[in-house]
Amino acid sequence: MEPYNWAQFTTRIPVKASRQSLYDAWATRKGIEHWFLRTSEYRSPDGVLRKNDEHVQAGDQYMWQWEGWPDEVKEEGTIIACNGKDHFKFSFGDAGVCDVRIVEESNQTIVELIQTQIPIDEHGKHYWHLGCKTGWTFHLTNLKSIFEGGHDLRNKDKSIKNVVNA
Repeated sequence: MEPYNWAQFTTRIPVKASRQSLYDAWATRKGIEHWFLRTSEYRSPDGVLRKNDEHVQAGDQYMWQWEGWPDEVKEEGTIIACNGKDHFKFSFGDAGVCDVRIVEESNQTIVELIQTQIPIDEHGKHYWHLGCKTGWTFHLTNLKSIFEGGHDLRNKDKSIKNVVNA
């Protein structure tokens, strides 16, 4: 048996939606706030804030804040690659790099997220590998829920702590 690879993981989910609408859900401020974030800012390399429905470009910087978390909790990083249709890659702070692909498989649209370059010390294994995989699994489930039925599963109450949906 091969040793477990703590430096990366993959999570995938089928979603009944077009590839373009799923791409837009990652690559626009309006899209990513709809299912994932409370607040998102995408800025061009020269610091100009992108409009709500404007696609990000490689080299853009982001600032993200989640529902259920105080304003002090934020993630900042860089959009590494994006192609306007089915690929979105970004740095994810100390947790590594996330690579999102939207693919067709068995007549279904699959959203696939691969997180790599995760530190493999004890903190990285616990906080970034296990924690991020749990978080991405929930948020991709929320993406599916919103696109297929309209229900937002996120906890939006900052006073409720230690729940999977925040």
